[in-house]
Amino acid sequence: MAFLAGKVAVVTGGSRGIGRGIAEALASENAIVALTARRREDAERTAQQVGQRAVGFGCDVRDEQQVARLFREVNDACGGVDILINNAGIGIFGPLADMRPEDWRAVIETNLNGVFYCCREAIPAMRRRGGGYIINLSSLAGRNAFPNGTAYNASKFGLNGFSEALMQEVRYDGIRVSYLMPGSVATEFGRGLAEKQGWALQPADVAEVVLDLLRSPQRALYSRVEMRPSKPPRKS
Repeated sequence: MAFLAGKVAVVTGGSRGIGRGIAEALASENAIVALTARRREDAERTAQQVGQRAVGFGCDVRDEQQVARLFREVNDACGGVDILINNAGIGIFGPLADMRPEDWRAVIETNLNGVFYCCREAIPAMRRRGGGYIINLSSLAGRNAFPNGTAYNASKFGLNGFSEALMQEVRYDGIRVSYLMPGSVATEFGRGLAEKQGWALQPADVAEVVLDLLRSPQRALYSRVEMRPSKPPRKS
């Protein structure tokens, strides 16, 4: 029997890229996967492609009311939550002096506020089931700042601190918290897919690390995992 049989996993931003790769990996281990996208039709279409144990839900994680509704719907459809993968994220890049306030808010509200809303809903549900696992998808940009990345860097630096504090809050409830910091991944995010093909990490690589974390013994907690492409382009 697959090791996640009977477990319910929520994957935000699960319709494409890293989120979809994680949803597919969880489903392959017989988890019940509740995956989200801002457009319900995108989530439902992806869930049909992932398999019979996947269910799609529309949710904009920036909206706390939509997040609350999501977890009510997941509870009604699936019976609870054991695993939360906070993957939904965006990046808007450019000089701070030229950044529109609405773009700043979109990045912070998606990458940081959305994680807060989802964790706040998931933790009571996990406590009722005797524990769980929260995995937050951060980035190496959460420790390595770069020009034109003020909003994105701020969101990921903040997410790392959030994750470390939350880990200490809920560890005695049987809830483990880890954050994963990938480098360049071959998705449409950031600089684009074509430029990264051949050397970047793949969504399946990130998904395999998620499975490794979930397989780890209960007495162990890998609070932070950094991932890098093994052979990035040489710097000239």
